Amino acid sequence: MRRPWSLGGRCIFALGCAVLLLFAERSGGRSVAEAAASEAKTAISEKGADYGADLLRSGFGASFGLEAAGRPRGGNWTEMQRRFRGAFVLSAPRRTRQVALTFDDVPDPRYTPLVLNALRREKVHATFFVVGSRARKHPALVRRIRKEGHAIGNHSFDHPDFSRLTLREMKEQIRRTESIVAREVGFAPRLIRPPYGEIKPSQLAWAKAGGYTVVNWDVDSSDWRQLSAQTVFRNVTRSVKPGSIILLHAGGGSGQNLYGTVQAIPKLVQWLRSQNYEPVTLPELLGIRETKNG
Repeated sequence: MRRPWSLGGRCIFALGCAVLLLFAERSGGRSVAEAAASEAKTAISEKGADYGADLLRSGFGASFGLEAAGRPRGGNWTEMQRRFRGAFVLSAPRRTRQVALTFDDVPDPRYTPLVLNALRREKVHATFFVVGSRARKHPALVRRIRKEGHAIGNHSFDHPDFSRLTLREMKEQIRRTESIVAREVGFAPRLIRPPYGEIKPSQLAWAKAGGYTVVNWDVDSSDWRQLSAQTVFRNVTRSVKPGSIILLHAGGGSGQNLYGTVQAIPKLVQWLRSQNYEPVTLPELLGIRETKNG
């Protein structure tokens, strides 16, 4: 699931930590910088330099509004949401008390069944974003997701960064997965989630013209970092708002531990309900149909 990180990428990561340290020192405080340095040191020493790239791409970088490429993620997404209104979504209108639990990188024979079991016990429906190459290997799990009342979206065929693909290559990713999903559940999904949340304006324009809805998120659990259930729970509950779209994972890379996600689900659902939030599928939250063709 992770891309190899080049020597240049390692240097950028180290430089970023140094810049944060310098900024904190000049502003009279070290807490942010110390946390950054600690995070970087721990990540690289325990999991290698590749992990540093993932930190910038998601949870750690998001804390500073950055992506791996160093551009402001929030501003970029916000601009695309304005430009492609209705076709690129980060959340629902804040007036609703509904929220959506969304699970990426399925199906995975290790974690997807456990997540489905947990959701069934809590009597809640979610949205699962399917990777085509995995669906081809585990079609019964795709059918189970649908049978148990969950919504299905398209998460590419083999999880590339769309911003590095041509429009033609991106279309192929969507269409291959679309074909596999349609064969198993009888329809082509309207929902698309680009891997890493990365997508180019030209690709969004194509998606909008084709009747798709591209859905990212406004709450990142950072569960891909193999977090404890308590940390996953805390990451979600401290950020959730009315209309939030919550990013979680029900599939992982080789050796990746997502048991914290599985264990967090009951407590998270119960907490959401205690705060008068209603967990629903993305089509329910957004008031759209699930299928591309009606």
